Amino acid sequence: MAGSPVQVTGTVLTTRRVDAYHALTVVAPGVADRSRPGHFVGVAVGGPGTSMLTRRAFAVHDVKPDYGGTVELVFSVRGPGTAWLADLRARDTLDLVGPLGRPFPLPRDPCTCVLVGSEYGSASLFALGDALQRRGCRIDFVLGAPSADRVFGALRARRMGETTTLTTEDGSLGMRGKVTDVLPGVIADARADVVYACGPMEMLRGVTSVAVEFDIPVQVAVEEAMACGIGVCMTCVLPVIGDDGVTRMVRACVDGPVFRGERVRFDDVGTIPFDALGAPGGRHA
Repeated sequence: MAGSPVQVTGTVLTTRRVDAYHALTVVAPGVADRSRPGHFVGVAVGGPGTSMLTRRAFAVHDVKPDYGGTVELVFSVRGPGTAWLADLRARDTLDLVGPLGRPFPLPRDPCTCVLVGSEYGSASLFALGDALQRRGCRIDFVLGAPSADRVFGALRARRMGETTTLTTEDGSLGMRGKVTDVLPGVIADARADVVYACGPMEMLRGVTSVAVEFDIPVQVAVEEAMACGIGVCMTCVLPVIGDDGVTRMVRACVDGPVFRGERVRFDDVGTIPFDALGAPGGRHA
């Protein structure tokens, strides 16, 4: 069944460096054929004797039918877990659980979509772009990072997109600045109908503000620390406004990671707002 998670022991097919990042392709039948754009996987790190007990969450960058199904993950080394992953070689094995989370919703009819990514958050946008183009949608990319070596997927975006706009904070690639500096112009020029975004929370907040100004929908894939990936540990909760107007502390790993941007209370992420359902001294069901 599409989307139902499975646990597999996958075999590493290839590893490669992509500028500042590492890309790992794993043979993972079951995970690959269930994955949809926006899904992520939970990866056990450190090997069988490790003290690193929690899995690491990674968005699925690419899925291919080769060898019964492969998934590609893109990451940067940020600690001992990702350092261990970066040292893996072809034919090593990897314990994966996936696909996890809720994927990006796709439009029923062809429309114009702007895809916005920052750093390796861009990785999850390319499978989304493929799915949108299969539905007859136009896609325009806006990709950014602090420096040129941290912009992920620029060449692929140029091949896929009607337009591709690149930004770097140091001016080493594309326009100097952030994605939010150029996004209004891209939306206006493309006459965009919807924005999809993935990247750090501060970027998602800015992208959402721009989309709201243009009165168009925005879907964001949030980057929250996830320890279990299945909704048990509650480390990834954030305040989101429901259809009924009530704020609830929802789990990014099972209720997301994709949310309607205007529903996420970005200013209150990391806190429990006083008016959230079940908050101490606040609203109760």
